[in-house]
Amino acid sequence: MSILSENLRYLRAQRGLSQQRVADDLILTRARYSKYEEAAAEPPLEVLLRISRYFQISIDLILSVDVRKIPTGDLLKLENNRMLLPIKVDGGGESYIEVVTQKVKAGYISGYADPEYIEGLEHVSLPFLKNGKYRAFPVEGDSMPPHKDGSLIVGRYLESLNEIAEGRTHVLVTRGDVIYKRVKRNGEGSYMLYSDNDFYKPYPINSEDIIEVWAYAASISTKEFEPDDLSPESLKEMFLELKREIAEIKRK
Repeated sequence: MSILSENLRYLRAQRGLSQQRVADDLILTRARYSKYEEAAAEPPLEVLLRISRYFQISIDLILSVDVRKIPTGDLLKLENNRMLLPIKVDGGGESYIEVVTQKVKAGYISGYADPEYIEGLEHVSLPFLKNGKYRAFPVEGDSMPPHKDGSLIVGRYLESLNEIAEGRTHVLVTRGDVIYKRVKRNGEGSYMLYSDNDFYKPYPINSEDIIEVWAYAASISTKEFEPDDLSPESLKEMFLELKREIAEIKRK
């Protein structure tokens, strides 16, 4: 049995519905619908959309996750009565913020849709962040000052790339990395990613390579802020280092 067929059987049983009732509601014959539950056929896109809306479960979940592991009451409800992300709530009913630490970041790209992986993440609660789903991601390097290496960026989940705010910072989960950059549109189906540190050049990314997008909501610094040392001795050392690097480039 495929994940889809198992999910269809489970979701129908949860509602106490017969195959005939579901088929009628989806404007299908019972024989056709039963093939989807038996994994004897795959529904076309337009039927898959109807099934998703009927059971109020996103297509992504119904195709890739065993929904028996996700209590539907613990899912984030989105527009059009659809649901997408599994969530955890605190004693006051506010959703926890899962923290993707540097240690588990590498596994996030393959585990982001796995409820068991998300369940295993550390989590915190920030009472001033409400009305949405939030997740924290680690910052690497020095490309996005004043956020230093090891800081955490808390992002608010965006259901669609169309919700990206032009020129604002976002966490992008791609097929190969988790990136925090300033995002601008670059024509249809493409975006340019900018660092706030001008040393790093902007680069494009195609929309099909973006798995998730999280808009900046807050940051958590793990190190005390230290102003740059601009003493004459420090500036002299910076220029000498730059001179050495230029000489090294010329030799190549």
